[in-house]
Amino acid sequence: MIADLLDPQPGMSIYDPCCGSAGLLVKCQLRLLETHGREVDGWRALPNEHPPLQLFGQEIDAPTYAIARMNTVIHDMEADIHLGDTMRAPAHLDGTHLRRFDLAVTNPQWNQHFPEATYRNDKYDRFLAGIPSKTWADWGWVQHMLASLGPAGRMVALLDTGAASRGSGGESSDRERAIRRALLDQDLVEAVILLADNLFYANAAPGILVLLNRDKNHPHEILFINASKLFLKGRPKNALGDDDIDRIAGLYREWRTEEGSSVIITSGQLALPANDFNLSPSKYVVGALTSNTMTLDEAVVELRRAKVAQAEADADLWKVLSEVGVE
Repeated sequence: MIADLLDPQPGMSIYDPCCGSAGLLVKCQLRLLETHGREVDGWRALPNEHPPLQLFGQEIDAPTYAIARMNTVIHDMEADIHLGDTMRAPAHLDGTHLRRFDLAVTNPQWNQHFPEATYRNDKYDRFLAGIPSKTWADWGWVQHMLASLGPAGRMVALLDTGAASRGSGGESSDRERAIRRALLDQDLVEAVILLADNLFYANAAPGILVLLNRDKNHPHEILFINASKLFLKGRPKNALGDDDIDRIAGLYREWRTEEGSSVIITSGQLALPANDFNLSPSKYVVGALTSNTMTLDEAVVELRRAKVAQAEADADLWKVLSEVGVE
């Protein structure tokens, strides 16, 4: 799905900051072979005038890193993959700055957390849209990828659905909402796609694909696609069929509204109080009756956010009380 959406072209550079076993990088190269390759002695190969993708990645887990290296060798692909902690020590640099790529993809661990100092002490100017929440690193990964894109770069990140809506509609300020607002103000968000539930082995909850583009073809517009009903029922996990992928990618390429499936919203509309920078496709594509109803997963995430906020408020209160002599 991600490879079809990005549709990589010959010679492009593509980067995954937490590449796991390098599956997304391999899939993007296979996509290039499908669209530009030809049969040579029973193998799919690229003509001489079509160079392969330049593959780059980083992975923190040593055994998984080793699998990533083997995965690219098995597929007869060259890739520059490093072992290390991308958030604290990114490996792909151009001097003292982050290296820039044409495309970026990733599926980071959902709702990961890093100490706030990781963001505030960053020396690569990655978190200009805002300091992510201490509890959820989703928009931290998005900002790292964005900072790693060239002037016309595009990216897709597979995130937890809560990243699209946390903080919107609340009475107090929220870091994730503020980051979404900053990205919309810069006109970087291109599309958001809601996927079906039970697609992933690590989590039964649905995910969202967030597409950012530094050179949008449709300025100040965002395409929302609700693909939550598109899947092949399976056991133990559901799957996206080829027809489902073609339909979703077709809506994106044709940039069109389809009743019950997709809608185009302007950035100005997303700034209205009723929307409050909420990027959840289910809010805009389906009817009002469903759009205001949280899923169980979203409700659990909101409960966690409330508990974190309560703990922070309690800590601030006790700090003040201790300063005035209250034990």
